[in-house]
Amino acid sequence: MDFLVHIINQAPVTLQGKELEELVKAESGRAKVLAEQGVLFKLWRIAGKRENVGIWRAKDANELHAALSSLPFFPYLQIDVLSLAEHPNDPRKDL
Repeated sequence: MDFLVHIINQAPVTLQGKELEELVKAESGRAKVLAEQGVLFKLWRIAGKRENVGIWRAKDANELHAALSSLPFFPYLQIDVLSLAEHPNDPRKDL
């Protein structure tokens, strides 16, 4: 299944220095693993904000939740998920 995932990073401004650096490094590493597994399929940053949207792929909502909750920033994230289904009029469906 494909999911459109909107993530807002709400980490407190008091999170700084080495603690923040380590968290950012861990988040980047975890995202790389999820991408290699095909779970994190595509990711876009929302310009000027601490937000992103992406296409995530998982067997079901439980598997997606496990992937999202494995993110090191998870305690600081507001996450909205839309489950996506094929559309019969998709102009790219035959590509």
